[in-house]
Amino acid sequence: MKRISIMMIIVGAAAILAGCDAPASKAGEEDFKYTIDSFADLKVMRYRIPGWENLSLQQKEYAYHLAEAAKYGRDILWDQNCKENLRVRHAVEAILETEGIDTESQDYQDFLVYAKRLFFSNGIHHHYAEDKFFPACPREYFGSLLEKAGVEDDGLLEIIYNPDIYPQRRSTETSGDIVKLSAVNFYEGVTREEVEKYYAGIIDPKDPEPISYGLNTKVVKDADGKVTELPWKVGGIYSPALEKICAELAKAREVAENDIQKRALGILIDYYNTGDLRKWDEFNIEWVKDTLGTVDFINGFIEDYNDPLGRKASWEGYVNIKDFEASKRTEILSANAQWFEDNSPVDPRFRKAVVKGISAKVINAVCLSGDSYPSTPIGINLPNADWIRKEHGSKSVTIANITHTYDYAAQELPTSTLSEFAYSEQEIERYKKWGTVADEIHTDLHECLGHGSGQLLPGVSTTAMGEYASALEEARADLFGLYYTADPKMVELGIMPDPEAYKAEYEQYIRNGLMVQFTRVELGRPNTEAHMQNRKLIAQWCLEKGAQDKVIEKKVRDGKTYYVVNDFVKLRALFAELLAEVQRIKSEGDYEAGKALIETYAVHIDPELHKEVLERYKALNLKPYGGFINPEIVPVVKAGKVVDYEPQYTDDYLGQMLLYGKKYGTL
Repeated sequence: MKRISIMMIIVGAAAILAGCDAPASKAGEEDFKYTIDSFADLKVMRYRIPGWENLSLQQKEYAYHLAEAAKYGRDILWDQNCKENLRVRHAVEAILETEGIDTESQDYQDFLVYAKRLFFSNGIHHHYAEDKFFPACPREYFGSLLEKAGVEDDGLLEIIYNPDIYPQRRSTETSGDIVKLSAVNFYEGVTREEVEKYYAGIIDPKDPEPISYGLNTKVVKDADGKVTELPWKVGGIYSPALEKICAELAKAREVAENDIQKRALGILIDYYNTGDLRKWDEFNIEWVKDTLGTVDFINGFIEDYNDPLGRKASWEGYVNIKDFEASKRTEILSANAQWFEDNSPVDPRFRKAVVKGISAKVINAVCLSGDSYPSTPIGINLPNADWIRKEHGSKSVTIANITHTYDYAAQELPTSTLSEFAYSEQEIERYKKWGTVADEIHTDLHECLGHGSGQLLPGVSTTAMGEYASALEEARADLFGLYYTADPKMVELGIMPDPEAYKAEYEQYIRNGLMVQFTRVELGRPNTEAHMQNRKLIAQWCLEKGAQDKVIEKKVRDGKTYYVVNDFVKLRALFAELLAEVQRIKSEGDYEAGKALIETYAVHIDPELHKEVLERYKALNLKPYGGFINPEIVPVVKAGKVVDYEPQYTDDYLGQMLLYGKKYGTL
């Protein structure tokens, strides 16, 4: 069953992440350095936990055990990304802990960059581009490090250095078998045709409460050549990690804030022990009910971005606390969810007659893990099962302290993409004035309402969009947010501070979708990541469809390309038109139309423009990707009794990586 994916919103945040001008930091932040390391195309930051000091001891203990449960799942994701990842990581850890190596040599510094990239990406493939990356140090030198560390593994260097072995984590090759071509560890010895035939034989399309078949399994062939599934559960694959996770969840259950949390945790533990996906659905239904607790969490096999077929879920853990003051904005949106659904520019057949259980809040992260560590989304909307969302509702969150960390880290930089890629001072000043708030509101709309809007027609499978599902779903939610960002209702509700503020979001979205985001793509490579495809689809489609009226105009000045929004009203109308079409495609299960949209507008990058963008960006000396290390939540013990839990803000990136390997390594 196709799941609606986490919104890794790098729409406005990409500009902030890359060094955009940011609002002034809060008082008392001056001495806290946010960016702690940078290498290759990456930077590593640390975040604070506002509001932690206001929690009761019970709430802190609850959050602590949920965080421990999250961190014990780390090895699962590494193994899911590629079956050789842990083998490589263990060898690299051994080298890093070996004494007597000349750490000042250039070869060692090149090895160190590879090690940091490996940890950041949870494996040998780039966390975003999904292509395999390689050490800059010679193969022979790497071999000498393995020898000094006492690592005896004849095949390891071939895995690390051979470009033909596991070249892509998730293949998007349209002419080949994307199951066989993908390095992910979700399938073994099977073809795409065999996998699809297998699931076609067990799925009942008429089931009103369809199971997300394959969400927590690996598909293989048994000794007789029959296609079968191996479950990820206690007693199955990943049992050592799941046993640790369950033990911590059980401790958390003892100190939960309310009975709903206790019931939800009990069901989640049962699910991990049985592998029964009906239990997973039961857990999500119970989890959605908890809207009053201060501490919340995500724990499980959740998002399907890494699976080329959009069925298998990567492991993820997240612990957070509610920001009560900031949540007032999202609570207004969720309270008016029915109005937004009723006034959506899509065909009435595809709207929900009754919107149920939409809850939204602003949170502060306490712990990131699995598929959210180190690189994390800044907004989340769950659960993913369409029928649960329709019948029981969903939770949407915007993660404030992560967004703010991007802002504060940007202030530590001397250059910005805003000044480089914005055409006029008017654009720059508008973004400085309204950009941050407009982007946050777009994020809220995307998460709180966009993902939960619309409905499938009876009989349409949630997997109908296949490999294009994630990009189309993100486009649908983004378009919903873009359309309503400019609606007078937003000002009427007191959410948007000024009727003109939305223009800052429109301008930066087009800049990013057509140019800035491609600083993340190697020259000559296609645009393959789902969120980036979504943004290019929207911006490119609007550029083409509005060409006659010059809604968006390409301008060249001093040899540099810019895209300028000339007509905001007509651009909003184009967003509405495309939203209606994407919703129709999803609601009707029109695979061919969805494929045509993605392949026409979302994949190809003009090589001359791409080259120009990369050259301009390189001159800024910025890093296009960012990620985070966690605060360490430490029990404070007096007279043999835990009297408090305190966050300690480490600035040692490699130290945390090695600590996690020792303390939470299970596989």
